[in-house]
Amino acid sequence: MITSKIIANGILKAIGFLLLSSISLYFLYQIKTVILYIAISLILCLIANPFVRFMNKKLRFGKTLATIITLLFFMGLLVGFVFLFVPLIISQAENLSLLDTNLLQNQFIILEKNIENYFNVNHIDLQEILKQSNLSSLVDYNFFTDFINTIMNLIAGFGMGIASVFFITFFFLKDQLLFKEKAKMILPDENEDKILNSIEKINQLLTRYFIGLLIQLTVVFILYYIVLLIFNSSNAFVIAFLCALLNIIPYIGPIIGTILAAILTLIGGIGTDFRTEMLPTTIYVVIGFLIVQVIDNNVNQPIIFSKSVNSHPLEIFLVILISGITFGVFGMVIAIPIYTILKVVAKEFFPNNKIVAVLTENI
Repeated sequence: MITSKIIANGILKAIGFLLLSSISLYFLYQIKTVILYIAISLILCLIANPFVRFMNKKLRFGKTLATIITLLFFMGLLVGFVFLFVPLIISQAENLSLLDTNLLQNQFIILEKNIENYFNVNHIDLQEILKQSNLSSLVDYNFFTDFINTIMNLIAGFGMGIASVFFITFFFLKDQLLFKEKAKMILPDENEDKILNSIEKINQLLTRYFIGLLIQLTVVFILYYIVLLIFNSSNAFVIAFLCALLNIIPYIGPIIGTILAAILTLIGGIGTDFRTEMLPTTIYVVIGFLIVQVIDNNVNQPIIFSKSVNSHPLEIFLVILISGITFGVFGMVIAIPIYTILKVVAKEFFPNNKIVAVLTENI
């Protein structure tokens, strides 16, 4: 017989559960930055593991030394990546004459007239629009002060994040066996083997995936660079690198990269003849980038991604599409790693399920 005491206890337990869940979610939200650092560190570990193992087993380096050398290599890549953009920023600032608003207005007006003459369109009074926008009033002391403060805060936050990520990554790489032993002490005995097998398989597949992703980005970068060199684009190396990096975002990233390359090519050509140089060069660059994307979509991605995570190309496409519709751009970026993790866990814990068996037959 259900008594009022039992009902009251049930209500209190439900309230306690909801309260505890709410506090836990709030706490996770408050430490979301730390969670992000850990997630980035885990990705770096997956990429760095083959290098550390190679130096540890083949070159006979100690685990600590191998870890330090690998992280120093990554730091060097990061510093090189940052300094790559200095020439691009300087050259584009010079092209646009950002510190001379009158010259900037004149360049817009010249560009407008060139477009009108080339496409034979009706006159657009861009000069009047620029006057109404009062462009010069935007350049004041407060604007630059706030801008500098924002940049300084971003640099400080970025530096703190980089230091935290490398610190966490160092111990993840150095003490993997220790963490594994500690995990065995915490995990429930009945599921210990399944969980450890899942972690090992996930580690293997995601390592292959991220290395495959690096290979794909490298191939795309080389092809972009060749296209830009053919048409004598300024800062070809940096533009190709940046556009290749945007390929991390499936399907949308290449479109953004192509638009960005077109804009930077146009800006880089300011001062040359619009009809014979600026516009034709930009069109050729866009066509070249589209050809690279056709090669990447039909050759690189199906081979690299399907082989690295043992999934069919159509399966990968549908997963990315669903994740993009549900969670946006961020969902598209993390779709394949999360899907791979779910497949491995499902195979370990539900091997007799028919749907799981079909989806995981190659794992």
